[in-house]
Amino acid sequence: MRGPIVTLPPFGSTEPNSCQKVSIMKRDESIRLLNRTVADELQAVHQYMYFHFHLDDQGLGPLAMQFKRTAIEEMVHIERIAERILFLKGEIDLAPSGPVERITDPVAMMKKAMQMEEGSIVDYNNAAIECTKLADAVSKQLFESLITDEERHFDAFEKQADNIERFGQSYLALQSFQQSEPEPGA
Repeated sequence: MRGPIVTLPPFGSTEPNSCQKVSIMKRDESIRLLNRTVADELQAVHQYMYFHFHLDDQGLGPLAMQFKRTAIEEMVHIERIAERILFLKGEIDLAPSGPVERITDPVAMMKKAMQMEEGSIVDYNNAAIECTKLADAVSKQLFESLITDEERHFDAFEKQADNIERFGQSYLALQSFQQSEPEPGA
């Protein structure tokens, strides 16, 4: 799985026998991991926008906007990942990893969102570990930064799910009375 091993002197060393072994990055494996992440992020964008549309239609503006904002953040993730793929001289595969699940119940939406975020956290941790083995420190750092965002998303969805569980339909009713944030440029 590792790239070829070459022997190089340590950075800045002038001593002739002070060589160390280093791995050469395996770009193709990094590109594969990154494209798998693009697929997962695209699936999240599609799912969260589906939730946004249905929550907005149900008059639950603040919850709808949370899904829309999260979908936009996932799009930014795709952009960052795509930039890395192109830097590695790879091709970006823009196919979602799965279909949109047709969930219209707000409680079920929160559970699905939490499940997706939790899955991403596990997958991106594993990808960061794999990038270390591939000698790809930059992709590893990218995955670690994505983990931070996914944990924040999970926390936000978990808080909403807890509020719905604690306050029930009253919490959802209050959502319908609050104005959703105005659209940019509106």
